[in-house]
Amino acid sequence: MAGVMAVLWAGALILVATSVKVVADNIGVNWGTMTSHPLHPRIVVQLLKDNGFEKVKLFDSDPWMVGYLAGTGIEVMLGIPNDQLEFLSQDYGNAKDWVKENCTSHLRKGGVNIKYVAVGNEPFLTSYKGRFLKTTFPALKNIQKALNEAGLGNKIKAVVPQNADVYESKSDKPSDGVFRRDVKAVMAQIVRFLKENGAPFVVNIYPFISLTMNSKFPSDFAFFDGGHPIQDDNVQYNNVFEANFDTLIYALKDLGTPNLTILVGEVGWPTDGHKKANKNSAKKFYDGLFKVLASKKGTPLRPGEMDVYLFGLFDEDTKSIEPGNFERHWGIFDFDGKPKFTMDISGKGGDKHLVAAKGVKYLPKQWCVLESYASNQDLIGQQTGWACARSDCTALQDGASCSNLDPDRTVSYAFNSYYQMNNQDEDACDFEGLATVVSKDPSTMSCRFNTQIKVDGATRLSFAQGAVPAISSSLTLFFLL
Repeated sequence: MAGVMAVLWAGALILVATSVKVVADNIGVNWGTMTSHPLHPRIVVQLLKDNGFEKVKLFDSDPWMVGYLAGTGIEVMLGIPNDQLEFLSQDYGNAKDWVKENCTSHLRKGGVNIKYVAVGNEPFLTSYKGRFLKTTFPALKNIQKALNEAGLGNKIKAVVPQNADVYESKSDKPSDGVFRRDVKAVMAQIVRFLKENGAPFVVNIYPFISLTMNSKFPSDFAFFDGGHPIQDDNVQYNNVFEANFDTLIYALKDLGTPNLTILVGEVGWPTDGHKKANKNSAKKFYDGLFKVLASKKGTPLRPGEMDVYLFGLFDEDTKSIEPGNFERHWGIFDFDGKPKFTMDISGKGGDKHLVAAKGVKYLPKQWCVLESYASNQDLIGQQTGWACARSDCTALQDGASCSNLDPDRTVSYAFNSYYQMNNQDEDACDFEGLATVVSKDPSTMSCRFNTQIKVDGATRLSFAQGAVPAISSSLTLFFLL
């Protein structure tokens, strides 16, 4: 009997050892929904729990979606889209109603653990040309005031996630960091307001963007290998992530708030849609990032633990590709919840795959391809461009995972992308008689031809607003003509 008890005790110890949480408390993840076939929130929340994520950042406040986070203890940052800023800035009553409907309603016993409300998302991007300059701060004030009056101000803080382009350094050294001249006045108001209310500054930092926007940018400085360091007086920076972070601190110092708490709202590396966006580079970046986070050394100006939200959870096939084709490939999971590569998310060794989404159902294993003996060959270029403009062909772009397909298979990829996005509807595989449905997978070693997941009616209805593909003429494949 004693021997049996010893075995049981040893087994219990093994269970305890294997259940140690992998994701640190300072690491969260962004859950975006700009996809034609979103996973059910129940599946996503279980995925978060299975992988130990205790923080999640959202881009809206869909009550149906948020409701599935109730009782989980997962810390939530709700989102308010930019197109609602004017409405919330015009009338305090609108902000009161928003807080009542999207915060107070979830805070019952066993409800949702809401920690932040993100008022807008990167509203001062240079590409917006000042569109939200006059509405962001009033909306922020109204939301925080409504939270305070509802008795939630100590628990929930209103923040404004900013892109790192709101600050700059003419010398490229962090010590010369200042906010952009066109936003400096409003940023001064915002950072003082955040300080007064005990709220953090949320910034999105993308070393990948730094690398791809400047052909002379040293590749290894985008990672964490210590190559091409920059010297700023007596401080050496070995990677752009830390240099960018400290540039922000100098910009905050310039406005009189050097000690403002900072959260990194988005950081990641895409895996497709660009020659420098691939799984190997993404893994290299994340491995380096996780080691830095695990060390808790912080940056030269801000030693200690850093709080970050990975971007993002899934690939999103209807995101705008105006910044680049890579925009649809930021996920650490594929569209169907399968992990893309192994990760040492603990930063302490132990490289392994994350836990995949459970309960995902797929459409039949069939694909739409170019008919071998198709007539009307002169229509191929036109039909391919038409399909890509209404689906997702970003993997076909130069340097991407499917860019080396032969011409016929390239056309097939475009046709299949449209076919799958339209739920394998029979009429979605016609293309003026050029296409046919096959049961043999046309994928190659480097290029995956997807079969889409099934989406139930409730999920499709809830996410309908985000399920319209962003039409882009840049995806028309004129090289096929």
